[in-house]
Amino acid sequence: MRVLLSGASGFVGRHLHRALLDRGDNVFGIDLNSTPLVRSGDALDFFRYDTQRYDLAIHAAAIVGGRASIDGSPLGVATNLALDSWYMRWLARTKTPRAVFFSSSAAYPVALQQPGEVRRLREDDIDYERPGRPDATYGLAKLTGEHLCQYAAAEGTRMTVVRPFSGYGEDQDEAYPFPAFIARAKRRDDPFEIWGDGSSTRDWIHISDLIGATLAAVDQDVTGPVNLGTGRATSFDQFAQMVTAAAGYRPQLKHLPTAPRGVHHRVCDPSRMLAFYQPKVTLEQGIRRALAT
Repeated sequence: MRVLLSGASGFVGRHLHRALLDRGDNVFGIDLNSTPLVRSGDALDFFRYDTQRYDLAIHAAAIVGGRASIDGSPLGVATNLALDSWYMRWLARTKTPRAVFFSSSAAYPVALQQPGEVRRLREDDIDYERPGRPDATYGLAKLTGEHLCQYAAAEGTRMTVVRPFSGYGEDQDEAYPFPAFIARAKRRDDPFEIWGDGSSTRDWIHISDLIGATLAAVDQDVTGPVNLGTGRATSFDQFAQMVTAAAGYRPQLKHLPTAPRGVHHRVCDPSRMLAFYQPKVTLEQGIRRALAT
């Protein structure tokens, strides 16, 4: 297939690009800035002016940069609103038959992710008529993008909306929790710093499974929203203990209650994904892989 991939030089995009090439697809990569992996340096201008038709378009380009960026640069993150809207207009203009929109677990209402019992978020917990407040401008942009997907679908594009939870991998930037914890363990930090009080939970999915599930959704013509996660709730204290135990030491945990920490619980119900894809890499395996690099 001829595939348009936005965000081709980002964490998710790099892995998608490699997987698509391994399948034999002809991939045209674009991003927000010029890099060796992309043929166009401004995805926003590409979507404004391009008229070529592809068999499949995957939109993974976004400004995010971890929790500190989400909380500390709301206007920068809001640029995603323009990027996503022009992507949808490009789909309609070029009559692209099949497309993927990378949304986020941040689109879910923060009211469902508070302290207390862990609620595993289901796709229908986002009601487009009464969606609830998402997580910061990043979540708002993703929620708006999901709304726009409905209009692109009405113009004839079959849309898959993926909602990744905490994707991680060995080559992820240290602005994100997983690589930051791995780096601390490799340095054998003691005390071991944790943002927040350590009780917040996340649902970790390895990048290879995130990519595998996305491409399986395309191959099996899954449309609409689908969670990408495992359903396993792991607190940051538990995560730190797993990482440091795998690194062979047991430090004191030092909590930073004033640091950015986001919602308390963010865990998915993966039932819809499990109907077409089974994750292969456990969190324990992912930790060992990252420590070995």
